[in-house]
Amino acid sequence: MHNKSILYVFVLVFVLGGCATMSESQQSTAKGTAMGAGAGAAAGAIIGAIAGDPALGAGIGAGVGAVGGYIWSNRMEEQKRKMEAATEGTPVSVTQTADNQLKVNVPSDISFDTGQSTIKPEMHPVLNSLAAGFMSNPDSQVTVIGYTDDTGNDSINNPLSVNRAASTRAYLVSQGIASNRISIDGRGSAEPVAPNTSPENRAKNRRVVILVKEAHPQPPQQQQQQQQQQQQQEQTLPKEEQQYQDQQRYIEQPAY
Repeated sequence: MHNKSILYVFVLVFVLGGCATMSESQQSTAKGTAMGAGAGAAAGAIIGAIAGDPALGAGIGAGVGAVGGYIWSNRMEEQKRKMEAATEGTPVSVTQTADNQLKVNVPSDISFDTGQSTIKPEMHPVLNSLAAGFMSNPDSQVTVIGYTDDTGNDSINNPLSVNRAASTRAYLVSQGIASNRISIDGRGSAEPVAPNTSPENRAKNRRVVILVKEAHPQPPQQQQQQQQQQQQQEQTLPKEEQQYQDQQRYIEQPAY
């Protein structure tokens, strides 16, 4: 068993070591994809063959493939560069997460006024750039998460955070992005990025986080099932959008 562990480490180092001679951009893309399902299976097969234990190789391959989470493709890397350029000089942060999602954090400075879920004009260029990236990468999916600070109670903050995410989705849809590619969530005042001890920190916590991900290719049967689910979602969308509009009419509350 000890020798098998050494083999696993050796192959893992071999797979990642190839990045050493690449450019910074190539390294970012390669490291995001090398640990995906394909590379994981390949590494597992090599280990299984050397160790004379195919089951061991398959298990390791599955574990290695799971490390990457999502694919960090050339298109994802290009979208990250464009988002960085579009948000330069703004408080918006653009990062790659550990599981290969593109994370765009938009604080309240340019996103929403206090107690409101209407998008500020300053946020339009950020969302326009995101929309352009989505159009060029049809395999990507988007999750928009809204947050508030801790002023007020959950009965106010939770629906407000959802409405902020819904406003962001509605804008992206208006730019030509299919609504079934965008999921929304609201976390209220949970998960603060700074202590709610000052107006400046509360402004940081009133934010929208946009996560872009590109999943591994799906088998044809799974793709068909997903398409059927998307069609069902599209049929119910008008009702959901109407509910969102109704919520937005009555949520006009003081600072939170």
